[in-house]
Amino acid sequence: MDNQSFVKAWKRQVAFSLFLCSWGWVSGQLRYSIAEESHPGTVVGNVAQDLGVNLADISRRRLSFGSDGSSRLFSIEKKNGALVVHERIDRESLCGSSLSCLLHLEVVAENPLELHSLEIEILDINDNLPSFISLNQLINVTELFSSPGVTFQLETAKDLDVGKNGINEYKLNPNPYFSLLTKHRMDGTLIAELVLEKSLDREEKAEHKLILTALDGGDPPKSGTTQITVNVLDINDNAPVFDQSHYKISILENIPLNSVIIHLNATDLDDGSNGEILYSFDHHNSVKDIFQIDSYTGDIYLKKVVDYETSKSYELFVKAADKGSPKLEGRCVIKVEVEDINDNTPEISFNSKNTEFPENAPIGTVVGFITVKDKDSGKNGEIRLDVSPYLPFKIQPMSQRYALVTSGPLDREKISQYTIKLTASDLGSPSLSSQITISLNISDVNDNPPAFLHNVYNAFIAENNEAGRLLCTVSAVDPDEGANANLIYSITDSHIHGSPVSSFVYINSDTGNIYAQRSFDYEQFQVLQIKARVEDSGSPKLSSNVSVFIFILDTNDNSPTILYPESTGETIVEETIPRSASPGYLVTKVTAMDLDSGHNAWLSYEIAKATDLSLFSISSQNGEIRTSRSFQENENLEHSLLILVKDHGEPPLSSTVTIIVMLEDSVVQENMKSKDLFQNASSKSDMTMYLIISLVAISCVSFITFTILLIKCLKKDHGGSGWCCKDTSTPIHRTGQYPTLRLNPDGTLKYMEVRMGPMEPQGQCYKSGFSTMSDKNDFTFMKPLNFPELKSLVGETEVLFPPLNGPQQVRHHSFLCNNSF
Repeated sequence: MDNQSFVKAWKRQVAFSLFLCSWGWVSGQLRYSIAEESHPGTVVGNVAQDLGVNLADISRRRLSFGSDGSSRLFSIEKKNGALVVHERIDRESLCGSSLSCLLHLEVVAENPLELHSLEIEILDINDNLPSFISLNQLINVTELFSSPGVTFQLETAKDLDVGKNGINEYKLNPNPYFSLLTKHRMDGTLIAELVLEKSLDREEKAEHKLILTALDGGDPPKSGTTQITVNVLDINDNAPVFDQSHYKISILENIPLNSVIIHLNATDLDDGSNGEILYSFDHHNSVKDIFQIDSYTGDIYLKKVVDYETSKSYELFVKAADKGSPKLEGRCVIKVEVEDINDNTPEISFNSKNTEFPENAPIGTVVGFITVKDKDSGKNGEIRLDVSPYLPFKIQPMSQRYALVTSGPLDREKISQYTIKLTASDLGSPSLSSQITISLNISDVNDNPPAFLHNVYNAFIAENNEAGRLLCTVSAVDPDEGANANLIYSITDSHIHGSPVSSFVYINSDTGNIYAQRSFDYEQFQVLQIKARVEDSGSPKLSSNVSVFIFILDTNDNSPTILYPESTGETIVEETIPRSASPGYLVTKVTAMDLDSGHNAWLSYEIAKATDLSLFSISSQNGEIRTSRSFQENENLEHSLLILVKDHGEPPLSSTVTIIVMLEDSVVQENMKSKDLFQNASSKSDMTMYLIISLVAISCVSFITFTILLIKCLKKDHGGSGWCCKDTSTPIHRTGQYPTLRLNPDGTLKYMEVRMGPMEPQGQCYKSGFSTMSDKNDFTFMKPLNFPELKSLVGETEVLFPPLNGPQQVRHHSFLCNNSF
């Protein structure tokens, strides 16, 4: 009603009261109770009897109700003075959700005039079902954050009934992923939270359908359901986070409308729409009628006047949702207390002699002293002091003041400066508070060793480099500062093949640059391993080590060495062949080796100069010199051949040897051409079969022998009981079937000779050989077997194996006796 109507009604009430005072009245208190929804005509009680009015005087006293609006629900029987229900009574429309529902009526009796107060308690019956505002609740869960124990706030059900007829229980259909947690709010409302019991995997199951049932406490109970759909989504991986999870504020009951009562601030580490935040209330109860929140700023302000006598406190559930896909939410709870006026705020001061503390300060170190005063007294003057949350500091009470002390370890490398907010709040009604900000710097101590940027460093350099060449740079970082982060690089003391490491490399102590101290030789060293060290200048000093591998790359710096025919200086080698030698006759074979590796060791042979180039030819791959045609009667008896052996390096290197071929008139059986060994299958097929079988058998035996020797050498290198030759200059010779090992100057295996004892020669023996370049890396092993036909064929076999530490050329040499089959 408007103000004018209210004044008129008040004046009539006063006039009526004065009238009663002038006539005199007797006031009594009557109280009845009746269940809601009782049928019209239901007797509530006998007013006349309870007021002491005789049955005969009922018509004369004319009992009636006053002008209260609730009187239309009831009537008084004129014949017996009984109070009966006149209209339908709905407790929920009369008293809402209040636990107690009392209707205050006035009964007027005439002759004489009396006014009596009448209270009728409307009892609740279970006539309303629990209900949810929405029949479907949607919860989006990102699989990245679906850790067991996560809770999700669910929509609360409403039941217009109260007391035991109100919401009494929530149930969730059984499932392996979720359970239900119920608890009471401050106002007694039962709420439900969904608890994750098992991690969610979108790829395994993208959607979960749950049924939430709300039951009241009636007899029988009534229920209402809502469906909960849980969507498992990918990945907006940072949810908004409030500065605090719980806020507690107090407001005056006379605070003006639209006053901002709190400014919420939530932060989201994501960018773009994933970091844009919208604020909203996370419930659907009556607080939305009183408070309103700005979706963009987080300001909460009053929408309706608050009344301390109506409600002393409110609990606001606020969520901050980003605009990502899927949306992520953060929540906080704000407790709003409505208090009477407290007009003095506490005064807070902080005293400290230091503004900087070392990061290794022990827990409990006093940072400063806090003094708090409040001019009010009693509860309004009692102070509560709070420090910013999530910081390694706490308040420690003392006799007359407080001390701010450390409550956790400090780490300058994580946080070098703390901004500490001290909040002093009194216990008045409402609570008032003041706040000061303290800036505290953390000084560095040497608690972090320097760390190299890589676990290992590799450097590559071609041999024959100049001294002073930059090999690589090692770099380290130290999160400390000042002298604690001043780094010094060095090489740890060690030796490489008996020589100090300083004779090989040098490191710049300031930059970490590693330089070569001398020229490297690939044939001497292939890999150098050194230990680099970095040390800070703190006290005590901290350091770290790292391995540096320097790989020496081969260059073509070694000319081929001619092994056969053996010649020294300008000595000329002579070979004698019969004048009757046919074309293709094997004169001799030139065998050479190269200390380099790879292409630098691949050799080719050619005749650089000859008395008659038409008489002889040489295989460019294996160095076999053969006759190109038959000799004439008037042919010179002496021919000079200059053989050139060169590698495939850039630029190529070469060596030469001069061979004098002498013709003699004696009749000697012509050497068989190596290619003819396999062309007589038509006449000697059995012999060819034996030859093939013998070659395979010899290959297997030689390979097994080499493997056993290699294993023994490797065991010796690891402290085993194997044996291995260490002489770097003189080969080790063994008689019979024992091998001969030839080593590099550094002790590594260069090649191995397997020699078989020669049989009695029955014809001219000649040396034949082949290279891996021409024969596809096949090994040829020759060993006498128990075949009588082959005993006269096999004389001496020599097998050269490549070194184990590089791609050297593999050379095989066999000595075959030229016998007539």
